[in-house]
Amino acid sequence: MNGKTVRAIFPGSFDPITNGHLDVICRGIKLFDELIVAVGKSPQKNQLFTPQERVEMIAEMVGHMPGVSVESFDGLMVEYAKVKKADVILRGLRSLTDMNYELELAMTNR
Repeated sequence: MNGKTVRAIFPGSFDPITNGHLDVICRGIKLFDELIVAVGKSPQKNQLFTPQERVEMIAEMVGHMPGVSVESFDGLMVEYAKVKKADVILRGLRSLTDMNYELELAMTNR
């Protein structure tokens, strides 16, 4: 090992957070040294909870997990990842349709 800390970002709206999201977080922190759960602000979406409420709910659920932090962000996720000096963007997949969408998104972000 070279001793480099690997920082990952798990972005999403998390409105509300689901057991599937929590599963990705639990698996992610086993793979990476740091995991930032990044709650996106999307004013164009009709959301159930405010970004601050979502951050607080998630922080309460993951507070016992060392290396996991929760923040909200504005703007493009790829720009946020640069600011946070993230090495990895973590995403969850539910279906083949998700896989195709995520592959297109990854190519765009690259």
